[in-house]
Amino acid sequence: MARTALTRDEVLDAAASLVMRHGPAALTMRGLAAELGTAVTSIYWHVGNRESLLDALVRRTVEEMGAIRPTGRTPADRILAVARILRRELRTRPHLIAMVHERGLTERMFLPAQQALVHEVHAAGLRGARAADAVRAVQFQVVGYLLVERNRERSPAQSPAESELWDPAAAPHDPALARALARPADPDRLFLLSVRALVHALLAPDAAPGATGTTSTTSTTSTPGTAGTAGTAGTAGTAGTAGTAGTAPPR
Repeated sequence: MARTALTRDEVLDAAASLVMRHGPAALTMRGLAAELGTAVTSIYWHVGNRESLLDALVRRTVEEMGAIRPTGRTPADRILAVARILRRELRTRPHLIAMVHERGLTERMFLPAQQALVHEVHAAGLRGARAADAVRAVQFQVVGYLLVERNRERSPAQSPAESELWDPAAAPHDPALARALARPADPDRLFLLSVRALVHALLAPDAAPGATGTTSTTSTTSTPGTAGTAGTAGTAGTAGTAGTAGTAPPR
């Protein structure tokens, strides 16, 4: 029996679930109607055609990615919270993030995270070019880490494996290091470790004094956020692919 009570939000929820599980190619109006137990005409009535449905999913993804509410006692703690939220959201919805990227809305999607980072680097006392570099450095770190993480998860079995390459004999001067490298990496711990180290360096009072923008361009480009000087678009473009690393080749 066809379902009668249906809302637009329920249609979008079901469509997003299909895309997250199987990719956008699996989203058909008939398949969505079957998922919801309703008639295809009901789907069209609520969201229009398939292209309109995809546009609605993209808009909603952009809105949801804007829900950045960092917590913590210090600016450094809250910057770390932003990074963790951003990584989690990108990992949760890779196909939807790719759709956002394909429609040229990646920059808009990342704006709330950037604004949250701006607020915290200002709270830490950074201003001008140094503050901008800090924001971009954190964004680059999250996106780059996610690319590596995704590729490692989807890579074929390695032979020899890391555990075989790092036996104690490979590092006789530091066997504990060899044993540690032979163990599987803990991506969550490494992410926190790398972001904490980056944030500590970025917020240090004596960090890259030439990055304030009051000295030469050469000094500015030596800061941790060097990649940011190429423009946020480079990061954002990568980030759109970061969500799909392994499902679509990085651009």
